Amino acid sequence: MSAVKPLVFKKGGKQRLGKGFSLGELKGVNLSLKQALKLEIPVDSRRKTVHEENVEALKKFLAAKEAAKSKTKRKAVKGKGKSKSGGVKKSKP
Repeated sequence: MSAVKPLVFKKGGKQRLGKGFSLGELKGVNLSLKQALKLEIPVDSRRKTVHEENVEALKKFLAAKEAAKSKTKRKAVKGKGKSKSGGVKKSKP
């Protein structure tokens, strides 16, 4: 899964990639600082602005992360690791 990058706006209205998402943008998608760092989302605590483009990017990233998480869940296999004799190995005389 590729890392998500925030957009910041320069004075001329041009966009560039930022260092990380602001705390307000994380709050917009109900993430705490610890949760964001655990999900490897870059955070820039110095930024104070909240851009809707970044909030939407975070929502898409989290939706993709959830979809990938649900795909990788494995079903429990009945009787995994046990032999027919109940787990006790019998030796031949």
